[in-house]
Amino acid sequence: MGSLGVRFLLLAVAACTLMVVDHRTSRLQPVREALSFVVYPVQMLVDAPPRAWRWARTSLAERRALLAENERLKREQLHASAKLLRLEALEAENRRLRELLDSTERLADRVLVAEILAVDMDPYRQRFNVNRGRLDGVYVGQALLDANGIVGQIVNVAPMTSEAVLITDADHAVPVIVTRNGLRTIAVGTGDSGRLRLPYLTNSSDIEVGDLLLSSGLGGVFPAGYPVGRVIEVRRRPGQSFADVIAEPAAALDRQREVLLVWTGDEELPGLAGGGRGAADDAEPRGAETDGGAPAVDAATTDADAPAPAADADASAPTRLADAGGAP
Repeated sequence: MGSLGVRFLLLAVAACTLMVVDHRTSRLQPVREALSFVVYPVQMLVDAPPRAWRWARTSLAERRALLAENERLKREQLHASAKLLRLEALEAENRRLRELLDSTERLADRVLVAEILAVDMDPYRQRFNVNRGRLDGVYVGQALLDANGIVGQIVNVAPMTSEAVLITDADHAVPVIVTRNGLRTIAVGTGDSGRLRLPYLTNSSDIEVGDLLLSSGLGGVFPAGYPVGRVIEVRRRPGQSFADVIAEPAAALDRQREVLLVWTGDEELPGLAGGGRGAADDAEPRGAETDGGAPAVDAATTDADAPAPAADADASAPTRLADAGGAP
């Protein structure tokens, strides 16, 4: 016990002496640095558990924050993308409406913009419904246009909506004129929204690929001078009387959402004469008639080589469509 007490006393005196020397002088600094290298691993080992806990807690918190921020940014991006798509749609709609307004100037404002509601899914029928009807003054046989040309005409009218047929319907025909030489003929629908047929042109007819077809105005249904299509194919068949002529419609028949209802002749546009939705307009179709009440056979005269009966029969197709209120 005595030896242990002596040892403890000696160590205590040495410790106090070293502390005084270390505090008063810098002679023990090298020793301190050497001991720090020895003690450092022990310090790191002792400090490892709390430091690992702090790292894990910070990492998890940051990960949760990053995940939440990522989700927020994804939602904001989705909303921004939706707004951008809507903005693009509005810009396209405004562009179409501006084009329609440009078209109305040529028609002396005797038009009414209608929106397409539904399209007939029957592959054999090229028809659609618009959101204008009898209360807006729409009548059977009325012409429809878009910013590029003629679209079709009304075949059935209800109080609030109407049914229209495209010019490419297999039961429809339009009197046209070739701008290059004034040749008159008839453009007949094929059932394909991208093709019209000109069946009453002979092999000797002056028709070429690229010729622009305008509505002739004969028959009184379609306004004169509006694009109907452009010739894309001409095949003259030896041994046959008639050439095989195909035209592409000028109007975007399968892409439009708005069309123009056109008033021809003496019909009053609703709103210009105190009409409008809520005031019925029972205007009759504007199909041209002969003295006997039949459709005018001069609606689309072909060249001299075309047989008159066939041309006359088809020339009355748009008028018959307007008079009957349905397919010819």
